[in-house]
Amino acid sequence: MTNEPTIPTRRLGDYYRSGDWSDYWRTSVSETYQGVLRIRGYPIQEIVTQLSYAEAVYLTVKGDLPTKAQARVLDAALMSLLDHQFVSSHAPAARFVASAHSESPVPGIAAGILCAGMHTISPTEAANLIADSWALMQAEKLTMQQTAERVVTEYVDSKRYIPGFGHPTHKEFDPRGEAVTQVAREQGIWGDYCRLYETIHAEFVKRTGRQLPINIDGVLACVFTELGFNSQQMVGLAITAILPGIIAHVMEEITEGVPLRIVPDELGSVYTGHPERHVPSERA
Repeated sequence: MTNEPTIPTRRLGDYYRSGDWSDYWRTSVSETYQGVLRIRGYPIQEIVTQLSYAEAVYLTVKGDLPTKAQARVLDAALMSLLDHQFVSSHAPAARFVASAHSESPVPGIAAGILCAGMHTISPTEAANLIADSWALMQAEKLTMQQTAERVVTEYVDSKRYIPGFGHPTHKEFDPRGEAVTQVAREQGIWGDYCRLYETIHAEFVKRTGRQLPINIDGVLACVFTELGFNSQQMVGLAITAILPGIIAHVMEEITEGVPLRIVPDELGSVYTGHPERHVPSERA
């Protein structure tokens, strides 16, 4: 099992040396010419008329059609990140930029997307934990419980944060994560990767006494891993999920917001530098 994308073997220097650029630009994602558009080999007419959005997303990203269960779980995952008011950084960032660009929603939308990183809108860290833990379990022939004990000990002893645990707003449970988990269980997608992560979480709670819930990034890492996505694909899917909320915030800012947002002292703008000082009359 790996959550890392395949490393390309083609190199620019090879094309310069051979002089053959015939396959320099190539793609297996889509094919189009006059009157024809196929995504992963499927005519767009069939995709539009016969598939759901989640099924089409799975097909486009993964390359093959999902089962009905896989599509239902992906659908739930894509809905789980629609919006989170101003708790997530992408909405304020999108609105801040949109307040300076009322002529177009594009800059604000782009700013919201650019907030996706290791601290938000990204199941990558938790997915890597699952992959590493699974590899450890397989390599040393450990049980899930033994693996969880090893992993938690390593993280706790090194005072490192375990990705996917806890949330600043949802202290007892993350409603988004619980909803996606429910759908995944109902569809039979909550498999061994998910159970391993749950075992790690249970061991963490037992070892530390901290009742931190599995947050939505942790749950998405579990189900995306079960669905066979790699870590970078997961980030793209998470961004796809937040786009409707970003669009809504940007349009609300443009039509109802305050042009050119600022951060006044009353909202937390605090100066922490030197007190007033003056340039000396003579300097070396």
